[in-house]
Amino acid sequence: MANDQSKRWEQELREAAVRVEETLRSVVTYINDEVVPDIRVNGSRALRIAAAELQKLAQIIDDHRAAAQQQRPPEPPTQDKDKPQT
Repeated sequence: MANDQSKRWEQELREAAVRVEETLRSVVTYINDEVVPDIRVNGSRALRIAAAELQKLAQIIDDHRAAAQQQRPPEPPTQDKDKPQT
């Protein structure tokens, strides 16, 4: 009786493995046929948008740096340590 239950359990496990493999194949096919092409089309668009936004950010950083340099008072000349102070 234990042997029959063991065989039945092994058979159910094999059938489940077959169903999992079939489902996995259909998921892979769906991803390859539907998802990947959409990512390729929209992925390049997303990269272009990101590049434009990064360009804007770089300009803002440059503008802030230039404004900070204009507002900073000039630094006093440094004295040479080897020269005696007068």
